[in-house]
Amino acid sequence: MKLKVIGSGSKGNAYIVHDENEALLIEAGCNFKAVKAALDFNIGKVSGCLITHEHLDHAAHAKEVLKAGIDVYCLKETAEARNLVGHRVHHLLASATYNVGNFKVLAMPVRHDVPCVCFLIHHPDTGFFPFLTDTIYCPYTFPNMSNMIVEANYGEDIIDERNDPKFLRDRILKSHMSIETCEEFLQANDLSKVNNIVLIHLSDRNSHAVDFKNKIRARTGANVHIAENGMEIEFNKTPF
Repeated sequence: MKLKVIGSGSKGNAYIVHDENEALLIEAGCNFKAVKAALDFNIGKVSGCLITHEHLDHAAHAKEVLKAGIDVYCLKETAEARNLVGHRVHHLLASATYNVGNFKVLAMPVRHDVPCVCFLIHHPDTGFFPFLTDTIYCPYTFPNMSNMIVEANYGEDIIDERNDPKFLRDRILKSHMSIETCEEFLQANDLSKVNNIVLIHLSDRNSHAVDFKNKIRARTGANVHIAENGMEIEFNKTPF
């Protein structure tokens, strides 16, 4: 299995976990043409698309995904906000497990400024991995992780230095995860079997990718990656 980043950040989010035979699309915030190109136009292998919440950088292109014949899994509130209807739209329920091809998906609510979920995902090849973004913190811990995808949107010291208008600062502080909170979340989990930690949704203005990567790598000893458009990494259960 591999993880491919189509886009990560406020301009659009989409990620593909895939091999030659199947794929899972996570988020629909990037132009669907880019998604199709990343799949070498083999969209038939996509088992489904998971969407965390209604904001355009995560769900703007969900209708295109549906038109391509791909099932979409999202909250009822997300479907209503983006006018997603039809038999391919599945409304996520908290604590329910969904079989999306060979992927098993558990959705859990997190704190954002609109209804939002994180995902705990399992595939025989990837092992367990969380997908966690657009939340100020994670109230959950996850055992037996092999890989992790987690937001590190801003640095507290960086945002303090920016002196942006209060409403902008407050929105970030109340809806996104800082690198400091990300670090605390990771330390609360057993990382002994984790191969990859992928930091996503970094702010263009309020983050420092190299510093964030070095900080998490020093703390965890895992392979740490900063999500960049077009990046593809090995995402298997074992490093070999």
